[in-house]
Amino acid sequence: MNVGTHLFWISSRAAGMAALLLASSSVVCGLMIGSKRRSLNRTDFRTAHEILSLATLFFVGLHGLALLADSWLNPGVAGITIPFASSYRPLWTGLGIVAGYGLAILGLSYYLRERIGPARWRRLHRLTAAFWLLAIVHTIGAGSDAGQAWFLVLAGVCIAPAALLIAARWLDRARPGNPAGRPAAAPLSP
Repeated sequence: MNVGTHLFWISSRAAGMAALLLASSSVVCGLMIGSKRRSLNRTDFRTAHEILSLATLFFVGLHGLALLADSWLNPGVAGITIPFASSYRPLWTGLGIVAGYGLAILGLSYYLRERIGPARWRRLHRLTAAFWLLAIVHTIGAGSDAGQAWFLVLAGVCIAPAALLIAARWLDRARPGNPAGRPAAAPLSP
């Protein structure tokens, strides 16, 4: 394979995988902020969560921009910005675009949380898990390496910790004797 002719495709794949790893790590940090454990330093998790979220958005953008220069796929601006408009696996690509927009809006809404209202913002921010799951569906459905064992193992290693924490949170809220779910963690200043 001549790397020069595939540079943008390879760059997009690498950026997409980096975005998945960063998003999964950010979800883990976000869940740890809301954890019941008293021994955690939530300020450190909050800082890491913010950095990982912004880095995720950077790599999601790089993932799409690199595809613009890919001469084989040649998606055009509409193909990377309008959900389901791409000719390449339109459903899976469209879900990825929706996921990218959702993660961007919810992630950047952090900087407007005082205007939105902290309680309302926390409720909205919980939707991040749904957009993260959409990104995973996009990765598996649209990814050119999605059927490869190495890719599935790497993606699983990225996804498993966050998925386990989300499942534990849901099970805890569904537990008898905890009908309203646990109260939100006390807000910390950034």
